[in-house]
Amino acid sequence: MTGTLVLAGTPIGDISDAPPRLAEELAGADVVAAEDTRRLRRLTQALGVTPKGRVVSYFEGNETARTPELVEELAGGARVLLVTDAGMPSVSDPGYRLVAAAVEQDIRVTAVPGPSAVLTALALSGLPVDRFCFEGFLPRKAGERLGRLREVAGERRTLVYFEAPHRLDDTLAAMAEVFGADRRAAVCRELTKTYEEVRRGPLGELAAWAAEGVRGEITVVVEGAPEKGPEETDDAELVRRVRVREEAGERRKEAIAAVAAEAGLPKRQVFDAVVAAKNAGSV
Repeated sequence: MTGTLVLAGTPIGDISDAPPRLAEELAGADVVAAEDTRRLRRLTQALGVTPKGRVVSYFEGNETARTPELVEELAGGARVLLVTDAGMPSVSDPGYRLVAAAVEQDIRVTAVPGPSAVLTALALSGLPVDRFCFEGFLPRKAGERLGRLREVAGERRTLVYFEAPHRLDDTLAAMAEVFGADRRAAVCRELTKTYEEVRRGPLGELAAWAAEGVRGEITVVVEGAPEKGPEETDDAELVRRVRVREEAGERRKEAIAAVAAEAGLPKRQVFDAVVAAKNAGSV
């Protein structure tokens, strides 16, 4: 029998947010893999728990090397608990490599749901939450950061980012440049902690606010791109598109329907433009 890999969410601020099962798993796991063993010690002390199993570090610097060791433990029947400093393992934190390796070996993977800065910020933002995408941390270099933002400039879903406080002003300024200064956003700072703050407003205003200096752990939520209205295309362009399709072998009726769909216009409008051009002798 193989063991089980347990991914456990840990508090992002308020220790009382720890799920009850977290204490049970910490006490009973054969191996506890922690992003920072010192922070794990503080967590277990706060919860009044003493891990019975072996405690090992599992962070970005040793993730690649330690993953095979943990998979070997799992293959031997161990229950391995993975915790990171805050939030859910593998979400912008160590864990993905271990999960992928465990799945590859048909080892059971389960989770202890817990706090998440992504979902907490999204819920508090006041922005649409029915569809969203998590973009993690943006590149540190300005050019790469702008390039990454341009990739999602037309994204309709709400966007969620993590950012370091000393880079927040540059990031918000870049977002205002690419997405537009009027695009709505929310900067969520120190979530669930004593000095929690959610600052909402247009990106331009938030960038000016952040230029004064901001502290704490930051999650940024940005409204998705607005829905585009029907394309504004003059009659001559509509006729040209129909002609191109006809020359490619489409029947006029099919060409008109296709051009109307592309431009987001009624078929009758394209048909009338073609008829007018024909009467003028240009088709």
